[in-house]
Formats: sequence, structure tokens, C-alpha cells
Amino acid sequence: MRHDAGMGITVLDREVYSMGEAARVLGVRPARLRGWIDGYSRGGSVYEPVIRPERTGEEAVTWGEFVEAGYLREYRIRHRVSLQRLRPVVQLLRERLGVPYPLAHARPYVANRELVLEVQDETGIDRDLAMVVIRNGQLVLAPGAAAFVEKVEFAPGDGEVLRIHPDDRSSPVVVDPLRSFGAPAVHGIRTENLYDLFAAGDSVAEIADGYNIAVSDVEAAIRYESRIKGQENAA
Repeated sequence: MRHDAGMGITVLDREVYSMGEAARVLGVRPARLRGWIDGYSRGGSVYEPVIRPERTGEEAVTWGEFVEAGYLREYRIRHRVSLQRLRPVVQLLRERLGVPYPLAHARPYVANRELVLEVQDETGIDRDLAMVVIRNGQLVLAPGAAAFVEKVEFAPGDGEVLRIHPDDRSSPVVVDPLRSFGAPAVHGIRTENLYDLFAAGDSVAEIADGYNIAVSDVEAAIRYESRIKGQENAA
């Protein structure tokens, strides 16, 4: 497990995925995800990672890295911009909040919005990539950050992200690093397994009966997997 010196080990340090597995769950291309997490080289130029403090070459992806990549994905889909611009923001937040995975922690979204605004001003980040904005005299989350927060559950006391609801809170699909080896699941059943049965010709009712779950749960799993498969080349 990886963590910065002086920072305690939490669930965010847990190595949950390979790079390919994380890319599938997030619905992004493996090469793009590897660039976000561990940097890349192109045309003789080296691009440092957005998520890791420095390149390591490690293929294992921690829960914290996965969660941060999910945050970056929201911005990539919304604005189609180079996320290298976020790198200095992530670095400063890591230093000033004292947490190794600042985008996977409640502090910048809840308790430390003023600090985030200061970091944004210092780094001169584009408005499209801002985490917080001033609206009607109030400091609020920007749309990308707000959409991300709606999908996650934080540990009590403004802590780290414990699990993700990749569609929304009303959906039974959950990604939890401590269950189903981090695979998206419905009541502990992998959504990929449910989708594969449906793709092989089983009816939704047959699948639901076989796993003793509601038809709506199977339908949610199929919708999720269909969406992810459709987004793999978009993010």
C-alpha cells in the first residue's frame, strides 16, 4: 500500500484494481487512465501524472487513485479538456490539506472551500476546471464537483470516500473497495455477471429469479453496464 510520509494509511491506500480493471469500471480507455494516474510520454515529451505525486510504473491502482480518477472523469466528459491543467491544483491541495488523495476526501468539498478557492487563484486554473465558484455571493461547488459529490459516500467527520454510487443514489449499483473486490455490484452480485447472462439470452425475470433479487435490480445492472460500455471511448 502506498502513502506519503506522515500520512496515515486508510481505505484509500488499499490496492483494489489493476489499471485495466479500473479503466473498465470507470468507462475510460486504459491508456488514458494510465496517463491520469501515472503519467505518459508522447513525441519525446514527458507528462507527469495528475494523481500520483510522481511516476512509479505500478499497475496496481489504489482506491484513492480510483476515486480521484472518477472525479477527473467528470471533468473530462463535461469539458473535453486536458486534465494536466489540474495537476498543480491537486499537488497544492495534497500539501495544504495534508491528505494523499485530496480529491477522494471530503475536506475540499465541504469544510475547506475557501482553501480550494485560494489554490485555484494561485494556480490560475480555468473556470471550466474549477472545483468551487462564487455564485450570488456564496462559495459553492462547481457543476463537475457537485456531480461527483452526489455519487459518493464519505466517512463520518468529513472523511475519505468509502463507496461510490456510479449512477445515482437511487440505483442499487454500488462500487465498494471492501466488497466484490471493488467491482460494481448489486446486493453483492457483480453487474458484469448479470449483464453477461442477459447478453447470452436470459430474460431479466429469469436472472432475477436465479439470484433471488428484484427485476428492477437486474435492470439497473444492465443499464449501468450498457452505459459504461458505451462510454469507454468517450472519456
